[in-house]
Amino acid sequence: MEFTQKRRHPENIVVRLLNRERYGSRKAGTQLHTVRQFYQNIFPNFTVINVEKPPCFLRKFSPDGKCFIAFSADQTSLEVYSYQGPAAAADLLQNIGNYDTLSISIQNDIKSRIFERFFKLKHLINITTTEQLNRECSLFSDDGRYVIVGSASYIPEEMRPTFYEIYTNNESVTPTIRSPLEDYTLHLVDLHLGKLCDIRNFKIDKIFLSHNQGLYLYKDTLAVLSVQHQMIHIFQILDGMFVDVRKIGRFCYEDDLYLYNSVYPSEAAFKDVYINSLKHRLLTFLYKRASNISESTGDPTELRKFYLHFDNFNSLKMWKMQLLDENHLLIKYASEEIVTLKQTDANSSEPQFFIVYNINSSKVIAVYENSSKELVNLYENFCDSFRNACLYS
Repeated sequence: MEFTQKRRHPENIVVRLLNRERYGSRKAGTQLHTVRQFYQNIFPNFTVINVEKPPCFLRKFSPDGKCFIAFSADQTSLEVYSYQGPAAAADLLQNIGNYDTLSISIQNDIKSRIFERFFKLKHLINITTTEQLNRECSLFSDDGRYVIVGSASYIPEEMRPTFYEIYTNNESVTPTIRSPLEDYTLHLVDLHLGKLCDIRNFKIDKIFLSHNQGLYLYKDTLAVLSVQHQMIHIFQILDGMFVDVRKIGRFCYEDDLYLYNSVYPSEAAFKDVYINSLKHRLLTFLYKRASNISESTGDPTELRKFYLHFDNFNSLKMWKMQLLDENHLLIKYASEEIVTLKQTDANSSEPQFFIVYNINSSKVIAVYENSSKELVNLYENFCDSFRNACLYS
């Protein structure tokens, strides 16, 4: 009879932490996600509150955890701090028992010194002088080297834009008091070298920078939604530069504008009598879907509904968007009152649609109503796919 001894996991907490950092939740040499096992953990048993920090707005860590960014007090510069590790303040907190029992002078000394122990100022990067950086707008590249930040400035009363600057095409929305026009700039910053690499300006526009609502970065593909001009700008982040890929809205392909200008060289875009390319693809998809349902069932009700609500479909405006991958966009359409914040109830009974758009083929491949069960299933499947990709990457 042979006996096999079951391999025991190391009990040393340092070894366990090293293995967790090195292999994550996967076994070495495998690609299968394993169930987390019960083992000892390190819990924080000491807290320092009201820590003194530099006069800035602390924002977030880079994906690799090595850098921490903050916005200067005047919101014109970006401060990059290098993280010194969890043991950076060990000597400062050595031989200290209960924090609450310490004298006030010792507590104040710890509060004033502990931040600089964990974070060292690496770069102070001047970004802008005429605009203010949005503290809630920041996107990191996957490798943690680049960060995209946005700035905006109000348009002075004495420099009011002209009509054709506001309405650059026949899909442009009408500005409201709740949604005023501004000048925007996106800045690409190299965190390793501490320098501003590239910028892109969007004059007389409306882009929702807060919480990155109007921006989406997937790997090296950046999408920017211009709500005012109903345009999606696609860029590629390449060697510290914004590379223009295409604009989706009035046209969907790069050479559409050239072909159009060769036929109508002096025609103002706002006076276009045709439906713009992206909206036309949406309406075409809805028509074909209604037509196929009517033909398969022998009941023209669906087609009649399409004609009945055609004007409502045609009046929809792009409100939000995100990249599903390098080739697919998820775009949310709503009424102009909601898009321009004229109507504050975003859950109103007015029609709202999500469309899945293929960038390369320039086709709408799916349309879902706001409360569609298919949309919920699509979102859950997308979350599962994204979660699995993260686990096995």
